[in-house]
Amino acid sequence: MTFADTLATVRMSRRKGDRSAAARAAIIALALLLVLSFFFSLASGASGASAWQVFLEAAGLRSGTLDLADRIVVFDIRMPRAVLGVLIGAALAVSGAIMQGVFRNPLADPGIVGVSAGAGLGAVAFIVLQGSILAPVAAFFGIYAIPFSAFLGGLASTLVLYRISTRHGHTSVATMLLAGIALGALSGAFTGLLVFWANDQQLRDLTFWGLGSLAGATWSKNFMVAPLILPVLFALPLMARGLNALALGEASARHLGTDVQRFKNAAIVCVASATGASVAVSGGIGFVGIVVPHLLRLAIGPDHRYLLPASALLGATLLLFADTIARQIVAPAELPIGIVTAAAGAPFFLWILLRKRGIIDL
Repeated sequence: MTFADTLATVRMSRRKGDRSAAARAAIIALALLLVLSFFFSLASGASGASAWQVFLEAAGLRSGTLDLADRIVVFDIRMPRAVLGVLIGAALAVSGAIMQGVFRNPLADPGIVGVSAGAGLGAVAFIVLQGSILAPVAAFFGIYAIPFSAFLGGLASTLVLYRISTRHGHTSVATMLLAGIALGALSGAFTGLLVFWANDQQLRDLTFWGLGSLAGATWSKNFMVAPLILPVLFALPLMARGLNALALGEASARHLGTDVQRFKNAAIVCVASATGASVAVSGGIGFVGIVVPHLLRLAIGPDHRYLLPASALLGATLLLFADTIARQIVAPAELPIGIVTAAAGAPFFLWILLRKRGIIDL
C-alpha cells in the first residue's frame, strides 16, 4: 500500500466516523518518529559524529565509523540517557492516560493531582534517611530502594486521592483537583522538612533532582527502573478494554463483565509504579502526562486500544526532544528538563481549561 492509498483510507475512515485506520496510521508514524528522534538525540552534542554515522554504528551495519572518543560519548553517555528518556516519557504519558481513563476526566495527571509529589516525597525520604532509620530498606532492596520508596509514595498519594474524590462510583473533578493540590502541598511540606535535615551533598543532589533531569543516566539506572515501567507498558493491551468499558460508566462496565474495583486497583498500582520509578531517577518532569494523552485524544479519538500505545510513543518522543533542547539551549551548561516541559506544558494546560469553559473555541 502506497502513502497515497494510506492517506485515502484515513480520510475515508474519518468520513465514516471510524478513526481506527487513522489511529493505526498515527501509531506507525509515531513509531517511526520515535526512532528518528532517538538517533537525533544520540547525534546531538559536541562530538563530531553525525546522525548517519551513529545509526550505522548503533545498528551494527558498519563498524569503525566512529572514533574511540565518539564511541564513548555516544554509547556510554548519550545512549543510556536516551533509553532512560524513552522509558520515562512513555511511563509519564501512559500514567496520565490511565488516570484520565480511571477518573474519566482529561485534567487528571500524576503531576497535577499530587501523585508525583507523593512519589518525590518517598524518594527524598529514602535519600535523606537511608543512613539512619531507612538503612534496613537500603540493605534489603539495594539499587531498587529509591524506586521502591517512590513507588510507595506515589501509591499512597493515588489511593488517598481516589478515596477523597470518588463517592458512590462518581468522581468529583473539583474535589479531585483540590485534593491533589492539598496532597501536593502536604508532600511538599514534608519534603521541605527532609531537605532541612539533609547534608550539603544531599542538598546539591536534591536541588538539581527536584527540577527534573536525565543527567547522570547510566545503564544501571535503566536496569533499576525498567522492571517497574516495562510491565506497565506490556499490560496496556489488557488495560485498554477495561478503560473503554469504564468510559461508559461504572454500571455499564460491570454489565460488560469488568470487575470495576479490581481493575481500578490494578490501574492505581500501575500508575504508582510507573510514576514512582520515573520520579525516582529523573525528579519532577511535569505536564507530559496531561499534554500527550489530550493531544492524541483530539487526533485519534478516545479508544484506549490505540490511545495507550500512541501515548507511550509520543511521550517518549517528546521527552527525547525536550532533553535535546535542554542540552543545547544553554550549552555547554544543561537546562533541567523539567523547566522545558513546564514552559511548553503550562500554556497547553491553560488552553485546556479555557476550552472546557468555552472561553476559547480552537
